[in-house]
Amino acid sequence: MIPFSVLDLSPIVEGGDARRALDETLSLAQAADRLGYERFWLAEHHNMPGIASAATAIVIGHVAAGTARIRVGSGGVMLPNHAPLVVAEQFGTLETLFPGRIDLGLGRAPGTDGATARALRRYFDAADQFPRDVAELIHWFEPETPGQAVRAVPGAGLRVPIWLLGSSLFSAQLAGQLGLPYAFASHFAPELLLEALALYRRSFEPSDRLDKPYAMAAINVFAADTDEEGVRLSTSMQQSFARLTTGKPGKLPPPVDDIASVLTPQQIAGAQSRLLYSAVGGPDTVRRKLADFIALTGVDELMVTGMMHDNAARIRSLEIVADARAALDAADAA
Repeated sequence: MIPFSVLDLSPIVEGGDARRALDETLSLAQAADRLGYERFWLAEHHNMPGIASAATAIVIGHVAAGTARIRVGSGGVMLPNHAPLVVAEQFGTLETLFPGRIDLGLGRAPGTDGATARALRRYFDAADQFPRDVAELIHWFEPETPGQAVRAVPGAGLRVPIWLLGSSLFSAQLAGQLGLPYAFASHFAPELLLEALALYRRSFEPSDRLDKPYAMAAINVFAADTDEEGVRLSTSMQQSFARLTTGKPGKLPPPVDDIASVLTPQQIAGAQSRLLYSAVGGPDTVRRKLADFIALTGVDELMVTGMMHDNAARIRSLEIVADARAALDAADAA
């Protein structure tokens, strides 16, 4: 069976604060470490009241220091917001502190709105320079050459794995051309999943970092002991999506027994379209849906995510998914 990994946004829940969110991210990562997940990624978002992982490299250090085995990385760093040299120094430092455990996933979007991008002293047209910035970032990790005037310290000579992330076709083709691993954000942008994976594989050219395509895709998972409880847990994320689409993002709300009591039919349909690729329910239902998604995509690795109000429920969900992976592995071996 393929490796399973975890994406977390450090959700700030209603009734909680950023400190609680970061503490719960660490406890979730420790559970993922114990349960055998391959990697634990954190995402960069800005000006989002319900997300505490804006300073992504710092949170990665926090998580890596509190875990023992699992790889920790970015899913991703939004490269248009940063000078490539600064990113190389940050992740070179992380790799120096936690050798062999750091991943650097790169996104092309700003991860925020226009006003916040300007506050970051970056601009939307920086996304047009993404291929150049990726190449520059890779360069800073190469071994230092004689007479080199500028270098990443730490960073030069460290082989931090670089991934390209995407929700469209642009990064899929670029990842293929550069010979890098690719991760698709199908947990919130399902439309182009299969086309992007096909384009990545078709355009792949071997590099000194990767000799054949390696693709990962994300799926929302709300696993619980019963189908009914899984559905109930998923209502927090549906509410969050509905608020985001109306331009009023907030803290993650608690789940409700009946989503129709808090959202309109149009809002429910919109949220469900964003969450098309989801495994929601009890252990048997989740196992079946995970198997179906893997068969549909043919991915080399699966990343699970799910914004839940209760961190104990998130940890329980990871336990159920780990059991599902073991069952699928046993079925493959039979």
